[in-house]
Amino acid sequence: MHVSINQVPYDLQVGATLADAVSLLQARPPFAAAVNLQFVPNTQYTQKLLQPDDRIDIISPVTGG
Repeated sequence: MHVSINQVPYDLQVGATLADAVSLLQARPPFAAAVNLQFVPNTQYTQKLLQPDDRIDIISPVTGG
């Protein structure tokens, strides 16, 4: 199934979860994730099933002044 992660297209298996997408990017904490602009708590990553054409954003905090 086709999804986009941080605006880059990826193919994931049907039944993939947000945890699978995070693992694919090897994201390192701290970060936040959203699916179709809806924030998903990290405790829900393994339960959030992805759908074809979902837009996933994985965002790391930016520091500085």
